Amino acid sequence: MFVTRKSLPRRTFLRGAGTALALPLLESMFPAFITRSQAAELRPTRFTGVFIPHGAAPGHWETKSTDKNFEFPFIYKPLEHLRDQVVLTTGMWSQSAENPPGVTGADHFVASAFLAGVKPKKTTGADVEVGTTIDQILALKIGQTNLLPSLQLAVEDPGSNSTNCGEGYSCIYTNTISWSTPNRPLPMEINPQVVFEKMFGSGGSPEERALRRQQQNSILDSVTQDLAKLGQQVGSADRMRIEQYSEDVREIERRMQIAMTKSAEVPGFDMPFGVPESFDVHIKLQFDLLALAFQADITRVATLLMARDLTGRVYPKSGTDISFHGGSHHAEDPGRIAQYAVLNRYHASMVAYFADKLKSVKEGEGTLLDNSVTLFGSNMGNSNQHQHFDVPMILVGGAGGKLKGDKHLAFKTRTVPSSNLLLSVLDLFDVHQDKFGDSTGRLPGLV
Repeated sequence: MFVTRKSLPRRTFLRGAGTALALPLLESMFPAFITRSQAAELRPTRFTGVFIPHGAAPGHWETKSTDKNFEFPFIYKPLEHLRDQVVLTTGMWSQSAENPPGVTGADHFVASAFLAGVKPKKTTGADVEVGTTIDQILALKIGQTNLLPSLQLAVEDPGSNSTNCGEGYSCIYTNTISWSTPNRPLPMEINPQVVFEKMFGSGGSPEERALRRQQQNSILDSVTQDLAKLGQQVGSADRMRIEQYSEDVREIERRMQIAMTKSAEVPGFDMPFGVPESFDVHIKLQFDLLALAFQADITRVATLLMARDLTGRVYPKSGTDISFHGGSHHAEDPGRIAQYAVLNRYHASMVAYFADKLKSVKEGEGTLLDNSVTLFGSNMGNSNQHQHFDVPMILVGGAGGKLKGDKHLAFKTRTVPSSNLLLSVLDLFDVHQDKFGDSTGRLPGLV
């Protein structure tokens, strides 16, 4: 039983000139004499789907033991310190990413099938069709009372190679992993400044927002007095959370300003204003914004497209200079596979960065990581052969106590569709369906 003197609404906003600042979960938002079950309702479970194309280096992401304290494989080592909240899977089969029988052509449309579990319709026209993705099903269930029912993020310009998307398939299939209906793809936002304004902007013309950026005024300046007044009304623990929250917002805003300045100084670099040149800076900034959106309950559902299929991007901080798509075609050479594994491990480390960020944010008796689920993976296995079986897919987080980590679920190859995992993820949010995509049942051993 929790007892507090005051009760603030869960969605308390401080409003200023052109801003609406949502607050994080505070102890003062718990009514007096609230039960633990009621308190749990104030700590919703969040979902994030993170897609990476081109599979993973064979032999470097699999683990054989299904016992607790199993050895983390090389690629997933950055997540080992979070093993209690990590579920590894092996043997998953992404049938939905394979060409339909009798249909020829490339299979670089797999991003669209990742969260849909449905084979995309082969078309280059406007009559695209896949399936409603699980993030949007969840948004209908848990996101309708939020400022943003869902967030769709990316770190790569969808126009950078939009003419090379697979034979006979629309480029929209590679540009998004989120579909609100089978025929309605949702755009992925790559500009952190736009994301920030979606989260905290409340009115004001583009000119006014531009002026605010030029003057380098923090979005918090217009609500400083209200924050100070609120700090006097709540307990010391909440006061510290408000101060920490304000500092986090200011730090993100400062980093965005630095990123915009550096991007402007790069000659001949064609990208939207405000998008960092560095992948490392860019993706961490997107993850930071997402964590902030979860903390303030601005949204509970998100997707992130970590890279586009066929990308030739190089990641300087990964420890290798191979390009992503080029490195994925390793010709089964052990040395090249090992180099590709280094790149895969770097991508996994970005998910670890996000998980650590969520773990650092206290929420009630736990953390944001305890109250979230992140699905990270690809629907390609050995990319050199364009195989869509034995694909790497993992879950990170506690799902509000429903998901236990330190677990490896191993399945016989080509027996368990990846849609079984998607169907089971829906169960974690009390969305119970008989079938999802090409599922054949629940994923045994997950819950």
